[in-house]
Amino acid sequence: MFETTVEVIIICIKVGVAGMVLFSLPIPLTWVERKVAGHIQVRLGPFRVGPHGILQPVADMVKMLLKEDVIPTKADKWLFMLAPIMTMVPAFAVFVAIPVGDKFTLPFIGKDITLYMSDMNVAVVYILAVSGLSIYGIIFGGWASNSKYAVMGGLRSAAQMISYEVAMSFAAVGVVMLSNSLSLVEIVKSQSGGLFHWNFLYLPVGPVWFMIFFIAGLAEVNRIPFDLPEDEGSLAAGYHVEYSGMRFAFFMLAEYIAMVTISVLAVIFFLGGWDDPTGVIPLPPILWFVGKVAAFIYLFMWIRFTLPRYRYDQLMTIGWKILIPVSLVCVLVTGLMRI
Repeated sequence: MFETTVEVIIICIKVGVAGMVLFSLPIPLTWVERKVAGHIQVRLGPFRVGPHGILQPVADMVKMLLKEDVIPTKADKWLFMLAPIMTMVPAFAVFVAIPVGDKFTLPFIGKDITLYMSDMNVAVVYILAVSGLSIYGIIFGGWASNSKYAVMGGLRSAAQMISYEVAMSFAAVGVVMLSNSLSLVEIVKSQSGGLFHWNFLYLPVGPVWFMIFFIAGLAEVNRIPFDLPEDEGSLAAGYHVEYSGMRFAFFMLAEYIAMVTISVLAVIFFLGGWDDPTGVIPLPPILWFVGKVAAFIYLFMWIRFTLPRYRYDQLMTIGWKILIPVSLVCVLVTGLMRI
């Protein structure tokens, strides 16, 4: 009975900590992104609210809370209110199966604690299935707004998701073929032993799988150069053009969490997760993991302020005529290499 109670308490603590971290992530990330934009464009970025503008995200959050929650007169009210929640919940649910480390021992209880909520034996399938559900929130938000710009953004997002979800799934299949497991913990363990055991360096297919996954990930989270659903130049703001206040904040929260999810999966799939690439630097495994994820997030931001946006026909061409055929060839090559 005591063991069961301790297990339940530990699970509740893990859920609470994960929820607090994920909800608070946009606060530092928005500040970092605006600072990265400023330095890339040779300017200071936020600099007035707090030291070096560090409190600017807090001011933005207060502004969001105080904004009027506007619902267009001819909008479908219930779907309009439900859409941001439908986009946000899958982004959080994915982290049930994502590990950020292996285990450590509690000092007073002497019990091993795993740094994940669940080691699913079908974690890859679960993540691909659940993350795809957020598209419904985007589609419903665009349609329920009763705005042609929002509808166009929703349609673009649906077509984009269908196009690039296939390539991303093939990249995940390639990782499963290399690791012989659908469990993320086992995928990380299969890469233990240093830099040259990582899937990224499984030549010649490892780097190709990585690039396919990363490009498809950019498209999946609607980041430049694949942010056609939010194209400010032609769609004003796309699917969330009619949203304000906290409902708009929920869409932004889901986008940032999705960016973190792609970064985390890229680290787990290809860069050894929490594995020490050197074998000699005595850092805790979770710090290696966080450092790798932070580097990926910075890469997302760097790309946003470096590359131009694709035309829609170019976006479709990359997905259907380049990534998917290359993925099919890589599946064949990977299978022959494993045999």
